[in-house]
Formats: sequence, C-alpha cells, structure tokens
Amino acid sequence: MTETCPECKSKNLVRDHEKGEVICKECGLIVSEELDAGPEWRAFDSEQRDKRARTGAPSKYMRPNKGLVTEIDQYNRDIRGVKISSNKQAQLYRMRKWHKRASVASSMERNLSIALSELDRIASYLGLPEGMREAAALLYRRCVERGLIRGRLIEAVVAGVLYAICREYGVPRTLDELAAQSNIEKKEIGRAYRLIAREMNLKLPLTDPSQYIPRLCSSLKLSGRVQERAIEMTHKAINGSLISGRGPSGVAAAAVYIAASLEGERRTQKEVSDVAGVTEVTIRNRYRELKKALNLKA
Repeated sequence: MTETCPECKSKNLVRDHEKGEVICKECGLIVSEELDAGPEWRAFDSEQRDKRARTGAPSKYMRPNKGLVTEIDQYNRDIRGVKISSNKQAQLYRMRKWHKRASVASSMERNLSIALSELDRIASYLGLPEGMREAAALLYRRCVERGLIRGRLIEAVVAGVLYAICREYGVPRTLDELAAQSNIEKKEIGRAYRLIAREMNLKLPLTDPSQYIPRLCSSLKLSGRVQERAIEMTHKAINGSLISGRGPSGVAAAAVYIAASLEGERRTQKEVSDVAGVTEVTIRNRYRELKKALNLKA
C-alpha cells in the first residue's frame, strides 16, 4: 500500500476490499486500483470453461439449500439425448421423490422452502432486484435462527423482512403495497417489522418522502419541473421538522399535488390519492400544513 496520498500527502489511507481500491480518507482520491485480470487459462467453449474452472456456482440465500446440493433433472434422457426406457423413468421418478423429501427433512428446511418462495413472489411483484432479494433471504434466515418465526405467520414475517430491506436500501415501498401483495393485514406486517427491527438491532433510517415522488410523477405523467419542485418542497419540510410523525407517502402526495398546481399541470386530489395509495383527507391535511409552513400560494 502507498504510504502517502499523492494529492494531499495524507497517510490516512484505507483499502476497499470489495472494489479492490486504496482510498484516501481525507480527500477521497483513489490512490491505486487492484484490477482482477481474470483466470490465467483460456476457454473456447462452455465445455472447456466448465472443465477448467476451479469453483462451482455461488451459494444463494434465496434457495433453501443455498444451491449447494445436486438435483435430478426431469428430461428423462441419457447423455446422448436419447429417451430412456419407461422402467428407468419410473426408477428416476422414485429417486426424485425421495431426494426431494430428504432435502427438506427438518422443520427449518420446510419453513425456508415455503418462506423463500413467498419472498421471491412478493419481491417480483414489487420489482426488487436480485441483490435485495438475497439480503432479505439472509435476514429471514437470521430471524429463523433467533426463533422470531415461532407463533407467527410466515407470510407476515416475510413481508416485514422485505419492508425492512426496502427501508435499508432506500427503495420506496409502502406497507399498503406489501399488504396488497401478501394478503396480510397492514397492522400485522407492521408488528412483524417492529419485532424484527428490535430483536435484530436494525438501525434503519427514516423514510424520506422525496423517494416516493419520482414514482408518483411518473404515474401521473407530470414533467420533470414538477418532480424537482416537489422534491425541493419535501427537503424544506424535512429541514424544518415539519413532517415528524407524518406518513411519508402522504407528505409526498401533497407535495406533488402542490407542485403540479404551481407548474400549471394540475391534478385532482382523487387522481393523486389513487396513485399514492392514501386518502384524499390525508392529502388535504398535509396540503394545508405544507402550504402554511412553507408560505406557498397554491
């Protein structure tokens, strides 16, 4: 490692092992990069690549067995692609059945099998990326190890885990959206989320209302000017501690409603409430509070 930063001459350097970089903590300069040149061998087709590779597939928390066990495929063909006899097919069917039963032998494995498929289903509806799904699966596994699942609905805990991960990653998803996709009451999901956050000692940031604004503006077909003005409005409200105890989606909906009026792209409270998933009464209350506190004329 370089002893001093060439830019500010500081010796306060850190190594980012994930990115392979040496960074100066004082000025942020990337002092050096350790690029991975890849394997030292070459492969000209997939067969050579599989044969020469010295590692297998990565483990995945989204799979009950982390993807580390073998599976018997259902093609019923031999290595040359020729269909096997009916006797062999029956034998393989029995082998698959017992293999599947053996792979989910314990109650924890059965729990993970149900929960992770439900987690994947809800995450697909919410449009969450692979990295967030893996993080949610890991958090769920830790909840199982701590015994937080006992006596609770699997679906409620899964929804609570997904909400916690969305909060952690700054992805705007509401409890109402999770309740709609999981068919679990919003109150039950909130209870599961609070339990997970407390028992797992999660330090999650407060939800920023401005995170909801791009989605609302896109759904309402509003311009970028409206979006920028609404975000600016919510930032002023946050800095002035005007939204303490208020639901972020309600504040975002009111800000979009006001910004659209100011920019001449007026939308009705009914249109905004349908998209935001809040009531018109909530929008009116937040509208009056923002208008008075920020001295707006809308």
